[in-house]
Amino acid sequence: MTRVLILDMAEGDVIAKCLAAKVNVSAIERIPAGGVRLVCSSVDGAAKMRKALKGHLVDGEVTRTRHRPVTPLW
Repeated sequence: MTRVLILDMAEGDVIAKCLAAKVNVSAIERIPAGGVRLVCSSVDGAAKMRKALKGHLVDGEVTRTRHRPVTPLW
């Protein structure tokens, strides 16, 4: 099982749900097409959030924002 969830929710709402469920977040990233990519700290936390937010899960591949610079740093 994976720790990653793709959700069609606002970032603040996802963070609030994780805090309420006492699930630690490893990373959260906005998706350009809308929604967020949530990485939970544990597989158990991800399973808990998957169950709590099953109506907001997005299936399939999504395009992520590029985080690294296009040109080398040196």
